[in-house]
Amino acid sequence: MPAQSQHRRSFSFELYPPKTEEGVLKLRGARERLASLDPEYFSVTFGAGGSTRERTLETVLEIQAAGFEAAPHLSCIDSTRAGIRQLLDRYRASGIRRIVALRGDVPSGMREIGELRHANELVAFIRAETGEHFRIEVACYPEFHPQAPSALADLRHFKRKVEAGADGAITQYFFNADAYFSFVDSVEAMGVRVPVVPGIMPITNYAQLARFSDACGAEIPRWIRKRLEGFGDDMAGLRAFGQEVATDLCRRLLNGGAPGLHFYTMNQASPTLAIWEGLGLGSADRPLAAVTELPVVGPDRR
Repeated sequence: MPAQSQHRRSFSFELYPPKTEEGVLKLRGARERLASLDPEYFSVTFGAGGSTRERTLETVLEIQAAGFEAAPHLSCIDSTRAGIRQLLDRYRASGIRRIVALRGDVPSGMREIGELRHANELVAFIRAETGEHFRIEVACYPEFHPQAPSALADLRHFKRKVEAGADGAITQYFFNADAYFSFVDSVEAMGVRVPVVPGIMPITNYAQLARFSDACGAEIPRWIRKRLEGFGDDMAGLRAFGQEVATDLCRRLLNGGAPGLHFYTMNQASPTLAIWEGLGLGSADRPLAAVTELPVVGPDRR
């Protein structure tokens, strides 16, 4: 991973737009706690429905107004060029400088994705419309996209997104560090040099994690599944074990040269804060050597 170690470390947190006033307050509280870690940016997810997209815009603008960089997601799903152009104009006028460009998940029953069918087309459109105004992040899949016909096809698709103008990538979450290292070695061998930041999912609820993982193709290693299943209703024990697993994974990634971490927070601050403390990171600009060695919690420590 020689190219990855050359990039400045970046720490970021993903939020999703709330649906209720209670959710707004919960999100605001989580964001304020996470802001103490001085992240490079907060990303905000983006759904296919119109009301969801408005909530994304509202959340992004509130984060920006609070003095932090916000990165809205943009999706191909159910989108038109005119609609994306309008959003880009609103974001640019509001001082937004970073975009996460995605194809997005196709809702059940939807036949037509939109005018732009793939993320590389969306990246190219953003570049054509706005030049270099936005830093563009894209998604990638260390364990490969579940709809990819082959591993090689998925690698080539990722390369096309970079060639279209992406500045960096955020991975789908995973629990096997070797999958990330192998993926990065493969894309670097193909000439990709952009930072590939690992996506991290804190473990707080086994049923929810299993559902998400089955849907997105993220593998939960058998030894982790069995341990999580064994906790039953002992949520405190499950979360303590989940924190150890995630913290050890982050330590391996950072010590192995990963250029930062992107946390899927699920609008909760405490699990991410606990991992951060376990790593001994302190402020976001602390040097890599400060990452603490952690005890063994699983079979894969190479």
